[in-house]
Amino acid sequence: MNIANLIIFSFVLISYAVSGISRGIGETEITTDDGIEVFQNEKYYLLKKNVKITSDDFEITSDRVKANFEIDLYDITSLETKGSSTLNAIKYGVTGEGDEININIKSEVIIVRGKDSFLNLQETKMSSDGSIKVNNSLGTFELRGVNSNLQNDELDIYGEYISGVFAEFDGKKQIKKLNVEDENLLTINTENLEMNAKKAVYDDQTNIIELFSKVKIVKGQEIITGDYGYFDTIKNSYKVKSDNTSKVKVTIKNSNE
Repeated sequence: MNIANLIIFSFVLISYAVSGISRGIGETEITTDDGIEVFQNEKYYLLKKNVKITSDDFEITSDRVKANFEIDLYDITSLETKGSSTLNAIKYGVTGEGDEININIKSEVIIVRGKDSFLNLQETKMSSDGSIKVNNSLGTFELRGVNSNLQNDELDIYGEYISGVFAEFDGKKQIKKLNVEDENLLTINTENLEMNAKKAVYDDQTNIIELFSKVKIVKGQEIITGDYGYFDTIKNSYKVKSDNTSKVKVTIKNSNE
């Protein structure tokens, strides 16, 4: 009996591509070009080179994967990848790609790290050169780092820190709350407006985006600046205010320029 068949026989859920055994429902299939290294006392094993893990709930590919387990090899509690990694978390409606992907199976937390990393939560697309974290059980997400961006059909948001809450209705994940912060000014684009500020918050109970500090709203040839502003996403209306130390400024560009 060769090593590949011994692993399949002993652990049932783990198989190599060379074995020719197809994955059944409820099973996890792992294929790798460079074998498996098991650390039984530490409760983890390493997989290297062209790793692919497929289960009912997710599919992962990576250069290197560390799989943590509780009792035996098929009792996986979390996965940590390094190198070019992709994720298709079918159960959560999440796809992603990055230099590192961490999945905690029990807490349903997914973290993607690295330059040009992305994570799609159904129709909501998230990308960053830092990290993206989604907690599916709590319904929260968080983006940190330069070039962090969140997009959906209504909004296109850029900021160094973006966090929020989502909920599922009729099988679709919808954003309920948003918090965006950037000392170098965040950007929120809608169909007709561009908004800049140091901080912005959104709550779907009010359908209003509030803007704080160094606020600028651009609509066509109009530029309005101030210290506080808000945008009503339902009425498509906005307002800008100032504090006691400054005034609201309105600039209208010459359309012939």
